[in-house]
Amino acid sequence: MVAKWFRENKWAAAAILLLRLYVGWDWMTHGWQKMTGGFDAGGFLQNAVAKPVADRATQEVLFPTYTWFIEHIALPNVKLINFLIPVGEFLIGLGLIVGGLTLTATFFAMMLNFLFLFAGTVSTNPWLLLIGFIIFLAGANAGRFGLDGLLKPYVKQWWNARGEGRNGAAGGGGWLGRNEARH
Repeated sequence: MVAKWFRENKWAAAAILLLRLYVGWDWMTHGWQKMTGGFDAGGFLQNAVAKPVADRATQEVLFPTYTWFIEHIALPNVKLINFLIPVGEFLIGLGLIVGGLTLTATFFAMMLNFLFLFAGTVSTNPWLLLIGFIIFLAGANAGRFGLDGLLKPYVKQWWNARGEGRNGAAGGGGWLGRNEARH
C-alpha cells in the first residue's frame, strides 16, 4: 500500500521532488567541486586497497572481490576514474534536480554510494543511499514534477505510434510485423 502511494500519488511526487532537489544538489555540487578542484582518486583507491573493510574480530577482508577490482582495474585506470567520478556525480545531481532520467540517475547514485561504502567510506553515503532508495521506490512518480513528467506523454505517443507502424495495429502481434512474418 505504501509503495503504491509512492508510485501514484501526486503529494508523494511533491515530497519526492523535495528529496530529489536535496540529494541532487549534494551530488551536483560535489561533482562540480571535483571537476574544478583537481580531483585525484589515486590516494583514496590506494588506501582502500591498503586498508580494506575488514571484520573487527578476525581481520578478514569483507569484500575481497571489490578490493581486487580496485587494485587490478581501478588503480591502473585511475585517470579514467578521475574523469568518471566527478562527471558522474555532476550528471547524477543534474538529472535529479531537473527530473530527467530520474530513475537512471537514482540508480547510479545508489551504485556510487555502495561503491564508496565497500571502499570503507561511510560519511553521508548511508543517508544518501536511504534517500535514493525512497526516490527509486517512487518509480516514474519520482520524475512527475520534472522533465520526465513533461516528456512522458510524448514518449508514450511515440512508443504507441512505433508499435502501430511495425505491427499493423496498436499493441498487436509479436515483434515481427504482418508482412515480415509471411516471408
